[in-house]
Amino acid sequence: MQLEDLMTQEGLTDLVINGSAGFALIDGTWQPVTHGLELDEVAKLAIELCDRGGRHLDLANPFADVSVDGFRVHAVLPAGVSTKPLISIRKHTARVFAVSEELQEVVTSRKNFLVSGATGAGKTTLLRSMLARLGERVITIEDVSELAFEPPNFVSLVARQANVEGRGEFGVERLFREALRMRPDRLVLGEVRGAEFGLMLQALNTGHAGSAATLHANSLAAVPERLIGLGLIAGLAPETTSALAKTAIDVVIHLQGRNVQVARLRELFD
Repeated sequence: MQLEDLMTQEGLTDLVINGSAGFALIDGTWQPVTHGLELDEVAKLAIELCDRGGRHLDLANPFADVSVDGFRVHAVLPAGVSTKPLISIRKHTARVFAVSEELQEVVTSRKNFLVSGATGAGKTTLLRSMLARLGERVITIEDVSELAFEPPNFVSLVARQANVEGRGEFGVERLFREALRMRPDRLVLGEVRGAEFGLMLQALNTGHAGSAATLHANSLAAVPERLIGLGLIAGLAPETTSALAKTAIDVVIHLQGRNVQVARLRELFD
């Protein structure tokens, strides 16, 4: 079975290639698959996918993360960090779902909110669904393009990898600074994970109501500690992060399986 055939299989969300072995996540269960590629062909495929996504993969830069043809691809070359080439592919969904009145009220009342959950919980899909029909200027900042909005005044900024000379990198933190100058009605951070968190807190405390981000967290109760940890990365003391987050972020929407939990961030900290 060809890779293209595998990725269109009903119920498949992820495909991983571990050298000569392959596994597909179908309806939440990992199943072995045969991809028919030799090790050198897997490495070649990894390089080609990254090149198509505008990023380079070589022995000096053996990791890359790209968005290609509706898929998010992470690739690894065996350059002392792995014994074999690795490719992890996640299928994007451009679908927009109807959201509950409670969640729609979060958007229309211009609350600043986080969508949290574990990997693969559907955070990006829910965020896209909540914001997709807005007739406003929405600027998204992502490490890898996933949100794929379609409104005419939507702008997507995506981080850029340094070139082979180590120059020209534009990270999420720099993109966030640029987005603040682009007259946004709402700012959307695809995933908050590092130093840009400090900038986000400052921006949301000085305007930009109705903005949003996603956050990896295993439970609603874990969100404050995750934010404290991100604050430390951004150089913020825990008490500073707590104070800024309580005033900057109104609501946390947590995805746990099929359950959606909604809470005020201030109450989670308290």
